[in-house]
Amino acid sequence: MNTPATGAERLRSAIIDAPSPALLPFFTAGHPSRDDFHSTLSKLADAGDAVEIGVPFSDPMADGVTIQRASETALANGVSLDWILRELKAHGDPGAPLVLMSYYNPLLAYGLENLAGRCGECHVGGLIVPDLPWEECERIRELFEDHGVGLVQMVTPATPAERMRTLCRGSGGFVYAVTVTGVTGGERRVSEEMTAYMQRVGECSSLPVCAGFGVRSADQVRTLAGVADGVIVGSAVVDCLERGEDAGDFLRSLRT
Repeated sequence: MNTPATGAERLRSAIIDAPSPALLPFFTAGHPSRDDFHSTLSKLADAGDAVEIGVPFSDPMADGVTIQRASETALANGVSLDWILRELKAHGDPGAPLVLMSYYNPLLAYGLENLAGRCGECHVGGLIVPDLPWEECERIRELFEDHGVGLVQMVTPATPAERMRTLCRGSGGFVYAVTVTGVTGGERRVSEEMTAYMQRVGECSSLPVCAGFGVRSADQVRTLAGVADGVIVGSAVVDCLERGEDAGDFLRSLRT
């Protein structure tokens, strides 16, 4: 009898098996409205290969203005981590693996042991915690791995070579390659330096490598296809939702 794939294994496979590169849209839960959560998740799951869901936080230090604004709106709408997990359980399997992105404080306040079990029940295959350094992540990494959820590690162009190898070895699901030193948002040109950096990450990792921060055009996606297994599209999707447009259609346009 075959053992069912864990959430982290399903996430890894979804990225590897997708048309190159895989598309991983991001949206902040409860933005622009709590009532839109299920429809937004369904549209992005249909158009993308995995979906990253942001837990709103009052001090999102790695996020640019667009996602900061989305977090403020979601918090004003009464969105919490517990609300997100209840909605995910009610939604059922959206058809694409889910990744939860949260700063550490909401996770700690919720209770790590309880959270790990809840994530495993809600089709969450990966967890991204931007403000949790490698030196302090062992406990949470082991807790979530016990429930089939991978702790996704982030690297940047400024990450030293040995640390990059350590982070890639310890990641779960995929490796998140931040394409710039800075915050999310804007639009980044895919330069020779960025291409060389992505190649360095790929050489360090046995997992798929996904590029994020500043991806918002089909040209960027085509260029990154040669050096990244997946592309994370965040602020551009949030902008699209804020304008009342169909984020699924926008995501599909990036493959053209």
